Amino acid sequence: MTSITVEPSAVTPGPAVASRPPLSRGPRARRWLRRHRPSGWHLLLIPLSVIMVVPLLWMLVTALSTLEDTRTFPPKLPSITGLQWRNFTDAWSQTALGHWMLNSTIVSVTCVISNLVLCSLAGYAFARMKFLGNKTVFFVILATLMIPFQVVMIPTLLITKDLHLVDSLGALIVPNLATAFGIYLLRQFFLGLPRELEEAALIDGAGRLRTLWQILLPLMGPPLSTVAILTFLNVWNDFLWPLIVLNSPGTWTVQYGLATFQSAHFTNWPQLMATTLISQLPMLILFVLGQRWFVRSIATTGIK
Repeated sequence: MTSITVEPSAVTPGPAVASRPPLSRGPRARRWLRRHRPSGWHLLLIPLSVIMVVPLLWMLVTALSTLEDTRTFPPKLPSITGLQWRNFTDAWSQTALGHWMLNSTIVSVTCVISNLVLCSLAGYAFARMKFLGNKTVFFVILATLMIPFQVVMIPTLLITKDLHLVDSLGALIVPNLATAFGIYLLRQFFLGLPRELEEAALIDGAGRLRTLWQILLPLMGPPLSTVAILTFLNVWNDFLWPLIVLNSPGTWTVQYGLATFQSAHFTNWPQLMATTLISQLPMLILFVLGQRWFVRSIATTGIK
């Protein structure tokens, strides 16, 4: 029998041995790469983030240290076995921190609700209703943002005294019932909404208040959350105004109470830092939960 010789070049590879192109990334992987691709801004933002986180970490380290450790130089980190977790329990049990936080919560929540209601009504009026002096009144309100609080501090105190609100939580609530920034922010949002929504509601027989409540308010999640967050942060962190109008310890807010930890001759730094961390937890939680709405509101209201 004669053998048949087949040249290797003449062999045609089948489907199993044929060369295949490399697998391409799916659309989901490409979107993830585009979203998480580093840019030149990271070279600036990462060091700035580290600089902003260092004080918080140092505050936590001080809260977990002993009083003797805070007086040593150069400062040193506490050991893992020597962490003083009892500083947090002592800060809560040995002081009126719970009562101070309750006062701050009452004042902050009341001011948030009043700002959401009053700033929404004022913003809608300035954006949609035509009356004499509309733009003039709005610019006067907007101009108050450029006036420092120290300028209006004494007139505000005299008005509060005439209302018999000194040394009460009402003295902290009344001056913050509405803010110029909240009116401005919500007005800008109303200007960005199409008028056809309101015209359709008016044709169906709805009044202005019903249109605002049922048609426009459901669309105001981002700006309302921004007003709520900023109002809560401003009222919760306020120290100068409570220092002026509050006298009795039963009406102190958390920031006023923290000032009592410091004196001219002695300061319990671990307990002060522990109390400060506890007082900052509500704000951190609120900002983390509302960060997405905050960024969206700034993007949708057209603030440059």
